[in-house]
Formats: sequence, structure tokens, C-alpha cells
Amino acid sequence: MTTPGAGDPSAAAKVPVAPGTPGGAGASSAPDVGGFTGDAGESTLAGAARAYLAKVRGGEPGALPALFGLVVLVIAFSNLTKVFLTVGNLANLPGQAGPTIIIAMGLVFVLLLGEIDLSAGTAGGVCAMTMALVLTKHGDLHSALKNGMYGAVIIVMLLGLAVAFWQRIWPATIVVVLGLAIMLTHVGEHVWIGMFLAMATGTAIGCVTGFLVARVGIPSFVVTLAFFLAWQGIIIAFAGTGGSISLGNYYPVIGLAHRNIPPTGGWLIYAVFVGGYAGVTIFRAWHRRSRHLSSEPMALVLVRVVGLAIIGLFVVYFLNKNRQTNSAGTPIRGMPWVVPLILILLVVLTLLLTKTRFGRHLYAVGGNAEAARRAGIDVRRIRISAFAMNSTLAGVGGIALASYTGGVPLDIGGGNTLLFAVGAAVVGGTSLFGGRGRIRDAVLGGTVISLIPNGLLLKNNLNASFQYVITGAFLLLAAAVDAFGRRKSAS
Repeated sequence: MTTPGAGDPSAAAKVPVAPGTPGGAGASSAPDVGGFTGDAGESTLAGAARAYLAKVRGGEPGALPALFGLVVLVIAFSNLTKVFLTVGNLANLPGQAGPTIIIAMGLVFVLLLGEIDLSAGTAGGVCAMTMALVLTKHGDLHSALKNGMYGAVIIVMLLGLAVAFWQRIWPATIVVVLGLAIMLTHVGEHVWIGMFLAMATGTAIGCVTGFLVARVGIPSFVVTLAFFLAWQGIIIAFAGTGGSISLGNYYPVIGLAHRNIPPTGGWLIYAVFVGGYAGVTIFRAWHRRSRHLSSEPMALVLVRVVGLAIIGLFVVYFLNKNRQTNSAGTPIRGMPWVVPLILILLVVLTLLLTKTRFGRHLYAVGGNAEAARRAGIDVRRIRISAFAMNSTLAGVGGIALASYTGGVPLDIGGGNTLLFAVGAAVVGGTSLFGGRGRIRDAVLGGTVISLIPNGLLLKNNLNASFQYVITGAFLLLAAAVDAFGRRKSAS
């Protein structure tokens, strides 16, 4: 028995193709490779535009609603107050949006599975509080925690380690082992080690959460709602009678949101990021086209590269302007350190989702868990890994939040932290129903969500209730677009 294109040279010619596609009526005599000449994709910018419009009409708008919301907010706030578009105001936006974006990046992993983590904000708060204690208590977490809390922390870390080792999630296993070693050897007083401990604590929390969801079978909504409440109590217990912990003397932490990269460094980051994106995307399009595989038109690739270059050029130039209001004071220039952190996470996590087996399996489980299980994917392991990634990034978000606030207050990670992070991922284009989403959704959505309080707080006579109403309206609209698109795709 033979298959088309294998052992039958004429079989490819018998495969019907649509008129206007490569190999169809009126097409040039392009080489026929394995009977898949129709896989070459759109070859012109106009064709790619038509394909995108068809995709939007089919119920997949992607980041379009977020871009529309961004334009609307910028126009509205620039008319509301003249201060909005000043360099002094917009330069503060990365520090404000950073924690929301980073926590939203972690939530993308969970949302891709159709799950939810209501505890991401307070879990990040626990991680930040753990970091603050080891930094201010010379690494001795045991003496800092009372009433058996130190033993409870060690138990959580050991449980997370057991789950990671049992499920063969080796990166999480290594991270949690190192976190335990830091706790037991009192070396956390070094700032970078203390920051790593915050991430390791998040990894352990995520492994435990994922175990309860994937292995025990408790719905993620229930598990994470319980942890949302529990972690708030843990933060209060950690702080004890001391209350808020100041981190103003710890430069790497406080500098994340309140220190800037020199202008030359900003231009270097711009050149590396834009140049790297241009090189990778152009080579990928050329390489796939040379092998007669589906690829984006080179014109579209160049448009994206030029668009990114122009946007990046404007942002770096804008942030490198002096925003010191006192003419006699030291000039304040450069992008905040949180910007390259977000860019690094954007690149690394995007590659993780698109270029690794874990990422492909994550999308497969989110699209159809039963089909993924029958294909041989360990669904429960993927679920636990996703929650581990989510809480690890929540730990990083907790560090960014501590940097922006200048310390670790008792309500860190509570309040609107989680709501804004979930809203960022959904507004950016990640589906609440699983199977669709990208890391860039968190960046774009986080920027949109953070613009709302940024703009409204500039107008003193506006009631604070407007912030909640407008944010809720954006989230509801994004969820409605997602639901409508899913229903239209299924029809």
C-alpha cells in the first residue's frame, strides 16, 4: 500500500488544490515538493492582510482589542490632563506596570490550560516577605519566624520538592533544593541570593498547588481561593509585630523600579533586542520559504521589524530625556531596570512556549486534554509544571512589587494585584477557556491595565471609584470578546 507522494511520483499531481493557490490554476510552475506545494502560504502583504482579517472575522482577534484599548486610553487621558503625556509621568509607567506584567506572564501558563490561580498575588507577597526577612535578619530565617512558622515554611518547601522530584520536573527540583539550602545555611543575607530564595519559594508553592489540582483533583478555583486567604495570613504572621519591612537600603531590589540604566545602555539594549528580533524573524521566513514550507511574506516580516524599530526608538529616546523638575538637581535619564527584565522574560518565556516540547504539550493539553492524554502526554505533569511556572513568576513579580513600593507592607500582593494581573493577560488576548495565548499578551495587557490608574490619578477631582469601574469594564469586554470568538470558532 502506498501513500500519496511516497512510491507514486504522480500522486501529488492528483491532489486537488484551490484555484489561486500555489499549484492551482494560473499558478507558476513552482517545484512540487512532496505534494505540499499548497503549504507555501500567502506570499504577498495584501494576501497576509486578507488572511488576518479572515482570522479576526473567524473569532480570533488576538491583540487587536488591547491595541484598540491602548489607543483609546491614550487619547482620553491626554485630553483629560496635559500631565499624562509628559516624560515625568510616562517614565513611571514601567515601574507601575512591571509587577502586573510579570505576574500576568505566569498566569498565561495556567490560563492556557483553562485553569485559574487566584492566589498568584498573595503568593508573590509571601515570596517577597520571605526575601525581606532573610535580607534584614542576616539570612537567619529561623530566628525571624516564631510560633512554628519556620517549620511550616520548611514543610512547604519539602512538599514542593517531593512533588517536583516525583513528577520528574527537574528544573523545579533544582530550584527548590537550592532554596532549601539557602534557608538552612543562612546565606540569604546576600541580596541576589535573597532574591533567588523568593523565586524558589514561589516554585515550591506552585508545585504544591499543582499537585492539589492535578493529582488530588480539587478544582483550581477552590484550591487557589483557599491559598489566597491563607497566604495573606502567612504574610501577617511573617511580619509579626514589626509590620512593614523597608528595603530602601538594598539596591538590587529597590533599583529594579527606581533606578535607571544609563542612556548608552538603553541604546545598546535597543540594538540587541531589535537586531535580534530582525535577524531571527528574517532568517526564519527565508529558511522556511527556501524549503517550500508555510511562512510569512518577507514584506510582512520587514513591516514588523520596522514597526518594532520605530516604537523602540521612540520609547528609548523618550526615556533618555531628562525628567528632573529641579533645574539645579541631578539629571534623571534612562529606562528603569525593570524594562530589560521584562524584555528578557518576554524572550525566554516565548521561546519556552513556542520552541520546546513542554510548550507544545502545554498548548495541546489546553486545547484538548483528553486528546493530549491519548497522544501520550503526561497531562498531570504538565499541569503541575504550569502552576510551578506561574508561582515562580509570581515570586519575581513580588520582588518587582517590593521594589516599586520601597518595601514589603502587610497587604503586599493583596487588593487589586491579582485582578489587575488576570485582567492584563485576558485583555492582552489570552483565552480564559484555554489553548490560546502568548507571553506578549501579558506585556500588552499589563500596559493597558496600568494606564488606567496612571491616568485617572492625575485628575484630582475624579473619584477613585472610576478606576475600578473602568478596569472592570475593560476586563468584562475582553472576556466577552474571548467568549464570542470561541463560540464563533466552534460554529
